[in-house]
Amino acid sequence: MEKVLCDGYTLCYTEQGQGEPIVLLHGFCGNSEYWDKVVPLLSGSYRCIVPDLRGHGHSDAPLGAYSIEQMADDVLKLLDELDLPKVTMLGHSMGGYVTLSFTQRYASRLNGFGLIHSTGYPDDEAGKEKRLKAVSTIQSEGITAFIDDLVPGLFALDESETREQLIAKTKEIGYMTPPQGAAGVALAMRERPDRRDVISASTLPVLLVAGEKDQVIPAEKVFTADHPNITQATVPGAGHMSMMEAPEELAKVIKSFLEPSQSKSGNQ
Repeated sequence: MEKVLCDGYTLCYTEQGQGEPIVLLHGFCGNSEYWDKVVPLLSGSYRCIVPDLRGHGHSDAPLGAYSIEQMADDVLKLLDELDLPKVTMLGHSMGGYVTLSFTQRYASRLNGFGLIHSTGYPDDEAGKEKRLKAVSTIQSEGITAFIDDLVPGLFALDESETREQLIAKTKEIGYMTPPQGAAGVALAMRERPDRRDVISASTLPVLLVAGEKDQVIPAEKVFTADHPNITQATVPGAGHMSMMEAPEELAKVIKSFLEPSQSKSGNQ
């Protein structure tokens, strides 16, 4: 993996392909490997930049609470280091929260953006309690126990062998998350504001992707705005992890979004 320094901390990332740059941001307790099945399907036409976000994977995991804004600023620093004036940014779940923070403050650096199984809604009171419980579990029982409980619910419910293999792979990725990183990010997500207006007010091309069987963020929380510049797509049969469950279908959705958005950004 490549590395850059962000406020004294190391941010690691992978890069593959050539063409228009797209940044793919992973979800909570994931890392760049979440996108391993999608990147090869996109890299023939696009330059795919896939970081391990702060607190995850091979990137540094400072102690203490983080903020979604800090995580978005890390990505900004990465783009500056790579000398990329504009990109399209797509964020999965937590990565979507980072994408919305980035869009709110640095829209001029974007050709377009997208939420993959993510939402502009903030945590409700039950959700905020759940974040504190997550921190407590991580601190008292360790990251392995937390991941073992978290991961199965990310996938569509069926008894297939493929699902079991995907769960095992996702757990392996999750176990790599430094405990202080998982706790810091859980607190960051707890404090994030309502950013539905970032979606509804944007004039950029926007992609909103839901999983037909997502038990974590249902379609009605993904599709919070409907304007001519917004593309809505539902991945059939997928839960919260279409990049693993249905990578070909997700890649097809992303490509069909990127092609017109390239021409739109080029006409501005």
